[in-house]
Amino acid sequence: MNSKQFKKHQRILLRFFLIISLFFTLQDLLFAAGVKDRVVAFVDNDAITLSELEMKYYDTVKVTSDITQEEVLNTMVNRLLLLREAKKIRLEAPSEDELLNEYIDLKIRAFIRIKEEELKDFYNNNISKFEGKELDSVRDDIENYLAEHEVNQRLKAHINELRGKSCVKIQLNGSRGN
Repeated sequence: MNSKQFKKHQRILLRFFLIISLFFTLQDLLFAAGVKDRVVAFVDNDAITLSELEMKYYDTVKVTSDITQEEVLNTMVNRLLLLREAKKIRLEAPSEDELLNEYIDLKIRAFIRIKEEELKDFYNNNISKFEGKELDSVRDDIENYLAEHEVNQRLKAHINELRGKSCVKIQLNGSRGN
């Protein structure tokens, strides 16, 4: 091998080592930057990230200490489904919470009527809890309780219906969605 060929091989080797070095440096940088966040749930084309879940979980645990991350994630999915429906029917409100309340009032609460018979049955079945108070003095409390119970039941059914119409995929610790 002559001197020109040797120098040419040297340059090729030098370039090769520079490229390999650059490759590993970039790989280290990319790995160090890493994926800072990952998707833990999809609701159709919307994603919920791990950082969003962790923030919501942290806030929720302050109020309800025995709640799990999976329960918080399911609540986030349900909220997303309800907000989407509220926006579909063009409801507007200053905040998402107010928008949800307006949607629930319009789509669920408006159709709930507590019958007199239900009030009397509840009163008679729970008379010991009323400490001798007459039905008329606790009527509003019973009616509110029964109405909220019915709202919760219908809301669960409505959310299940919305989940059935949507593609919900949960990817938290091996959990599976629809």
